[in-house]
Amino acid sequence: MFSHLDEEMQPTMVDVSKKVPSLRRAKAKASVQLGSDIMAHLAAGEIHTAKGAVFATAIIAGTMAVKKTAELLPFCHTLPIEACQIRIAKEDEHSVVIECEVSTFAKTGVEMEALSGVSVAALTIYDMCKGLSHTICISSIHLLEKSGAKSEYRASSLAR
Repeated sequence: MFSHLDEEMQPTMVDVSKKVPSLRRAKAKASVQLGSDIMAHLAAGEIHTAKGAVFATAIIAGTMAVKKTAELLPFCHTLPIEACQIRIAKEDEHSVVIECEVSTFAKTGVEMEALSGVSVAALTIYDMCKGLSHTICISSIHLLEKSGAKSEYRASSLAR
């Protein structure tokens, strides 16, 4: 049975009231294929467009998304975000990789927050670079790892 359905198969938020809080951590990743024309603008780890510093803005937007995940996804619990770190780096000659690591001390995990962070950071990069090209492709948004609950998860080396 899906955790977000009650006995009558109606949508519901998972009841975490009886869970014990613990340190929860999650890390997610996304790739953004910018193409060589946009990547040619990369200097000192940043791309500047008419809209400003692309990666710095994406990190701020991704962090905001982490903090607002419960407002975006109907069954996510509102969580006190203890830490959020977003990193953007050159992946190859055509793309960048975004990683978002989130932690909290709570009764439920922060996987959706980490996934929201990389997704919005990737969308921000697209928005800020679309004036240079519309062939940008956001791909491979996935969870790398999670810890702090009954089940731990770490993506295989192929998915990292």
